[in-house]
Amino acid sequence: MTQKSGNGRSHLAVQVQGLGKTFKLKQKTPGVMGSLRSIWKPITREVTAVSDISFELERGELLAFIGPNGAGKSTTIKMLTGILYPSEGQASVMGYTPWQQRRQMAYQIGSVFGQKPQLWYHLPPEDTFRLFSRIYELDEADYQRRRGFLVEAFQIQEFLQTPVRKLSLGQRMKCEIAASLLHGPRIIFLDEPTIGLDVVAKQQIRHAIRYLNETENVTIFLTSHDAGDVESLSKRVIVINHGRIIFDGRTSTLKRDYLTQKIVDVRFAEPLEEEFALPQVSTLKQGTYGLKLAFNSREVPVEQVMQQIIATKPCLDITITDPPLEEIIREIYQN
Repeated sequence: MTQKSGNGRSHLAVQVQGLGKTFKLKQKTPGVMGSLRSIWKPITREVTAVSDISFELERGELLAFIGPNGAGKSTTIKMLTGILYPSEGQASVMGYTPWQQRRQMAYQIGSVFGQKPQLWYHLPPEDTFRLFSRIYELDEADYQRRRGFLVEAFQIQEFLQTPVRKLSLGQRMKCEIAASLLHGPRIIFLDEPTIGLDVVAKQQIRHAIRYLNETENVTIFLTSHDAGDVESLSKRVIVINHGRIIFDGRTSTLKRDYLTQKIVDVRFAEPLEEEFALPQVSTLKQGTYGLKLAFNSREVPVEQVMQQIIATKPCLDITITDPPLEEIIREIYQN
């Protein structure tokens, strides 16, 4: 069944204006003595998860929406997918008001929450795919065509018939994303899709997301706790902390100004016989065969550091990582 989008500027996938969400929590505190019922007196405390955020997202855009734990990322996604009602503000997703037109909007969006699976645990992914085709009223020809495209895009053919409980986390996540795309949504919300995955699985997920965006012009709204997701996928990034947007701009700007500190882990094939030192590079830790180094890519190019390390001794492994996202956000505040 094809659903028509509601009102709204046709080139925009998401419009958010002054959106906020406050939760009311009840706590028990000591009350006036006199009866068993008055020993503990409940009080209500308000907690602001999201506060007065505004932004727009073009159709076909790939946005990284990042921040530390508790920053408001998941709450924002839940409001934009109609799971939560906001306390204030307005939002439009593909022309629909999410919390008022969730049923109609469901045909236009897909969503994946990294820690909340939608695949049936004891059944193979193929069975969930078939169920979703019925839910979204796909005819058999459309389902087979769409299924074939997604199976190839996510490279999941070999374990479609394997019970989900027997899949690795990376295999399961690829199937989760594929399942959310069966009905051909125009926008997909991905909440921490690479959480807990190893380096290889992360690269496979990122490649599939990029391929989908390029081939089908699907709008991607990606939340992540991993700076690598941001660098490899998005051209634009929004950073949120304590429920407020603190940065909205090009990923290249974020990378140039804030993703300059690099951590390098090196494993040599031969033992280090003396203290290791390179110009403009700090040695954080040195072992018999291993090193942990840190440097600023604005002061010394990554390629130069790698060449100097490789020229020292034969290397078994070299890994370059970014500092924790909390450090990046702290630097944004300081500037």
